[in-house]
Amino acid sequence: MAAARLARAAPTAAGAALHAAGGRLPLPGGDTEIDWKAYMAQVEGVINGTYDYTQLQGDTGPLVYPAGFVYIFMGLYYATGRGTDIRMAQHIFAVLYLATLLLVFLIYHQTCKVPPFVFFFMCCASYRVHSIFVLRLFNDPVAMALLFLSINLLLARRWGWGCCCFSLAVSVKMNVLLFAPGLLFLLLMQFGFRGALPKLGICAVLQVLLGLPFLLENPIGYLSRSFDLGRQFLFRWTVNWRFLPEALFLHRAFHLALLAAHLSLLFLFAFCRWHRTGESILSLLKDPSKRKVPPQRLTPNQIISTLFTSNFIGICFSRSLHYQFYVWYFHTLPYLLWATPARWLTHLLRLLVLGLIELSWNTYPSTSCSSAALHICHAVILLQLWLGPQPFPKSIQHSKKAH
Repeated sequence: MAAARLARAAPTAAGAALHAAGGRLPLPGGDTEIDWKAYMAQVEGVINGTYDYTQLQGDTGPLVYPAGFVYIFMGLYYATGRGTDIRMAQHIFAVLYLATLLLVFLIYHQTCKVPPFVFFFMCCASYRVHSIFVLRLFNDPVAMALLFLSINLLLARRWGWGCCCFSLAVSVKMNVLLFAPGLLFLLLMQFGFRGALPKLGICAVLQVLLGLPFLLENPIGYLSRSFDLGRQFLFRWTVNWRFLPEALFLHRAFHLALLAAHLSLLFLFAFCRWHRTGESILSLLKDPSKRKVPPQRLTPNQIISTLFTSNFIGICFSRSLHYQFYVWYFHTLPYLLWATPARWLTHLLRLLVLGLIELSWNTYPSTSCSSAALHICHAVILLQLWLGPQPFPKSIQHSKKAH
C-alpha cells in the first residue's frame, strides 16, 4: 500500500520505477492505477492521431501490446469517462470475470474429468486472481477470456471462428501464443497441411487488418514493440526464478537454454504423447483421407489436453513470471491435475499442489522457497501429464460426447 500511495503522490517517478520493474506492482488489493492510467494514456495517444508505436507512451513506459489491445481499451476509455471512472471499469471487469468462469465451465462440462468440488477452489479460493481481474484491471484477463471463447468454438467444431478468436486473443497480449503449438498440431491432425492453411491464414490476416493503421505508419516500430520476444525482465519482480543468482537470471545463455528446453519438451509431447497413430509425424502434413490410419474426429479431451499442455509447458520454461501472469494458466490447472488419473497422486495431494501454487503466487515479494515450491509443483504436473493415460491412444476410437 505504501508503494501505491507513492505512485499517487509522485506519478512520474513512480511510473518510471514501475516501468523499470516491468510495469508491475504485485501487491493484491488496494489501488487500481498501476497500469490502468498507462493504458488510458497510450490509448489516448492513438485517439489523438498518433499511429507510430514508438511514440505511444504511458506513465509506466511505452505501448508494448498489439493493436487488439488498443481497440478494446479504447472502448473502455469511452465507457469509463476517458478512463476516469475506475468504479465503472471495475464493474466491467467483474462481468468479464464472470464471463470467463462461464466459458471455463463450458469447457470443463465437455470433459467430465474434474470433480465438482474442485470448482469451489477455482471460484472462491484465489485472492490473487480476483485482484488481477477486478482491482488491477490488467489486459491479461481480456486476452484469456478471448482464448477460452476460442477453445469453446473449437470444441463446437467451428474451426474458422475458433482461429479468428484465437488471433483476437493474441492481438491483446502475445502470451496466448503459448497455446499456438498445440493449436497447430490439432489443425494438422484434423485437416492436414493444405487444409490447415486457410485456418492459419485467418489468424495472419486478422493480425494484419488489426495492425494496419500502425503498420502503414511505422511497420518496424509496431512489430518490434507489440511482438518483442526479447524483452528483458528485471530480477526483482520474478515469481519463478528467485532462487537463481541475478547474473544468471539476466544472462542470454540462460534464456536460450530455457527456449531449448521448451521446444524439446513440446517435440517430446508431440512425438510421444499426442501423435500415437504409428505413422511418421510427417503424416500430419498429408490430407487425412490419404493417411494409413483412417481420420477420426477429435474428442473434447484431446483438444483441451493438447492446448492446455502446450500452454503449461511454455509457462514452466518462461524467462520470468510476474504476478498478473497467474491468469495465463490458473483456470487450466484443475484439468491438468485431474484429467490424467494417477494412483500415486490422490485427491488430497492434487489439492495440496493447487494450494502450494496459490501460496507461491501470493508470496510477495517472492522468495527462494516460494519459487522452488512453484517449480516442484510444475514438475509434479508435468510428470503426471507424461506418465498418465495418453490423450491420443494408438487406436483412436469414436467416443460419445461428454455430458
